[in-house]
Amino acid sequence: MSEQSTASLADRIEDVLPQTQCTKCGYDGCRPYAEAIAAGAAGINQCPPGGAEGIVRLSAVTGRPVIPLNPVNGIERPRALAYIDEALCIGCTLCIQACPVDAIVGAAKLMHTVVPALCTGCDLCVHPCPVDCIIMYPVTETTGWAAWSQPEADAARERHDWRTVRLQREKQENDERLAAKAAAKMEAVDALAPVDDAEAAEKERKRAIIAAAMERARAKKEAAAAESGAARQNGTETE
Repeated sequence: MSEQSTASLADRIEDVLPQTQCTKCGYDGCRPYAEAIAAGAAGINQCPPGGAEGIVRLSAVTGRPVIPLNPVNGIERPRALAYIDEALCIGCTLCIQACPVDAIVGAAKLMHTVVPALCTGCDLCVHPCPVDCIIMYPVTETTGWAAWSQPEADAARERHDWRTVRLQREKQENDERLAAKAAAKMEAVDALAPVDDAEAAEKERKRAIIAAAMERARAKKEAAAAESGAARQNGTETE
């Protein structure tokens, strides 16, 4: 299968996933899972939120046979929402950082709360909470896609995509600030006129430290870019 057709298959697979971004499939979100299915690296039965109907949908897209949900990934349950006990919340922001769809609002050292209309029930916010103030409570009697809808999935996907873009932008801006700060320090060191060999040696030492830090930052950035490129390539390799 060509790279173009495999990418198209990943797109079609992603379109029928529930977009809860819960990672119960064993991947970091719905898109990585879709790419893994398209590449033949994952089964179509690893998505508990999609449940039995989700497997049928994936079967229709991929042509693979319908099989039972893999219990290793979980079981099909009623839809649940996260609830924060505001009396216990210490405002650590760890739940905000964990939420894949920006459904939790609050600020450091202030009370947090979940916006029910935005919560996908992924439960990723529960484990990071250091004071166990988050619980998941069921809000439907139905399970899988019967407890979810395509408009809700589309909205969750859009919020997740926007969050990803925002985090990437914030990281880039932070990296640029650090690089500018390092460059300014380098210029300040270069501007110093040593009066003796000892000061010259100290100046060179500081310059070497800053240069090494800048090189580590550059290498880290290149490694991250290479890893991202490899991940995309793995998702579009021919079957």
